[in-house]
Amino acid sequence: MSHDDFDFEPMRGLPAPLPAGEQLLWQGVPRFKSLALRAYHVRKVIIYFLALIAWRVTVGLVYSQPWHDVWVSCALLMVMGSLAVGVLCLLAYLSSRTTVYTITSRRVLLRHGIAVPMTMNLPFKSIDGAALKLFANGTGEVALTVAKNQRVGYLITWPHLRPGHITRPQPSFRALSDAERAARILGQALARDAGTVAVEPPSLRERAPSHAGGGRRSATPRTAVA
Repeated sequence: MSHDDFDFEPMRGLPAPLPAGEQLLWQGVPRFKSLALRAYHVRKVIIYFLALIAWRVTVGLVYSQPWHDVWVSCALLMVMGSLAVGVLCLLAYLSSRTTVYTITSRRVLLRHGIAVPMTMNLPFKSIDGAALKLFANGTGEVALTVAKNQRVGYLITWPHLRPGHITRPQPSFRALSDAERAARILGQALARDAGTVAVEPPSLRERAPSHAGGGRRSATPRTAVA
């Protein structure tokens, strides 16, 4: 998909010009490599096929099978694995090229969609809270908890969702290189919209644990993250 496919947008990532009084605060895009690893699970697919190849070699040794048969089987697995990884990487690349996350002074917008571009529009009043998660490679994610009356389609929004939340999907800014900045801007905007002072929650001042690739920093409703 070329850049010209989005020439219809009056402003990058926005389906229409911002109304009078609404300000653009932040925009970001997911990083291809991080999106491929964490959303499309490329690393897990590679490990899976390597395990299959190791298993096939082990079976060949145990049962003294001809090395030609073992090699043919391993070669077939390598081809299948390469195709699977290639398709996933292509999808991650296209997703990173067609996705724009936006924060304004009144709402959050998520433009995504490879074949059919669409924009999710979340006014601040429909956001109950947010959480920030940082990873060891410097990227991070900002997940949004939306009001129960706000319908979020899981299939049409994936992979821009917080993993593990299926019954009540949480739209997320994924694979961000400046996740902390995005979270701070969002928290301040939510606080201003609610008429409160944006105060950094104690949990956000704690360093994310290094194990399991990072930690989720929770935030209180409406003030979200600061």
